[in-house]
Amino acid sequence: MSGKKFRVFATCDIGKPALERLRAAGYDVEVYPQADPPPKSLIIEKVASGIDGLITTLRDKIDAEVFEAGKGNLKVVAQIAVGFDNINRADANKYKVPFTHTADVLTEATAEFAFFIMAAAARKLWTAERNVRDLKWGTWHPFLPFLGDEVTGKSIAIIGTGRIGLAMIKKCSGFDMNILCYDAAYQNREYINSIQKVMDLRHETGIQKQRTTIRYCELQEALSFADFVSIHVPLIREGEEGTPTYHLINDKTLGWMRSTAILVNTSRGPVVDEVAVAHALKEKRLGGAALDVFEKEPLPADSPLRDPEIEDVCRLYPHFASAGKITRLDPDPNKGMAGRVVQGLMDVLEGNYGADITKMPYVVNKEAFKS
Repeated sequence: MSGKKFRVFATCDIGKPALERLRAAGYDVEVYPQADPPPKSLIIEKVASGIDGLITTLRDKIDAEVFEAGKGNLKVVAQIAVGFDNINRADANKYKVPFTHTADVLTEATAEFAFFIMAAAARKLWTAERNVRDLKWGTWHPFLPFLGDEVTGKSIAIIGTGRIGLAMIKKCSGFDMNILCYDAAYQNREYINSIQKVMDLRHETGIQKQRTTIRYCELQEALSFADFVSIHVPLIREGEEGTPTYHLINDKTLGWMRSTAILVNTSRGPVVDEVAVAHALKEKRLGGAALDVFEKEPLPADSPLRDPEIEDVCRLYPHFASAGKITRLDPDPNKGMAGRVVQGLMDVLEGNYGADITKMPYVVNKEAFKS
């Protein structure tokens, strides 16, 4: 590293091990001490004070106002998240500030969480525990006061077959599920073919009794035949590059789904029209929902998803699919988001990869630095 002592401001605590890694390398690191995000005015103040690096979360709006305040000094924005909807990419490019994210390390944690909340909704775990805690468990009965539904042997639609979607497929295949895949942008047919070979081998050797299948199909077919629908697409709005995914799940697409189907979303909140989902649940046109992300976070008090009429079939979680100890806090960039956000920051500030930003693996907006 150069002899310069880099100054960094973090809008949240990313864990002692990761911060110690920066400080041991000679960095001057200031951390916003509150659990709530800092006001934008404070971020601007810190950037204007001459910091070299800014560590952010999805809660922080980073745009031209921030980049202008850091003009001439701010060298990198390092985001501790896979998503970066809060960072204005065009503004970052205009001011030639690279920003990084923490893809890959949260893949398995997010996929297993999606599977867990799908199963929790199917087997009605929350309703069952509430009955016990509320002293409503008076006797045992084969099917009263309610029945859940098994996951094993059912069909699931995986909407989006990027890293997390593929990890979800791997987990579902172990539960003998039939899998319908849809992705408008990316189809990993080699991976899908490999999963089918594993499915066939399990059946041939007697490990699973019924033969199961996996294949790509159109969205309507995937939604129409699935018992479960799990969303794993990026948020793409109209006018942005790629096939739009904003409100991909809406009144029309909900109409394609089985009335008993359960919807799972661990991708981005605006991919799902929450009003439409709440109405579908209330009208029993949808069997259930398990949601970890929302159009506005934290989930507003007046959200239709909070309607008491649907609380038994609508599971709501605080955007914590990746909230495993290793995934969130490990200082190793190959294991933890904290480690990866630190590495992305250091790559830029210390000029790793021959100071060629286009070669830095965690930089998102490489296009701004191509010659």
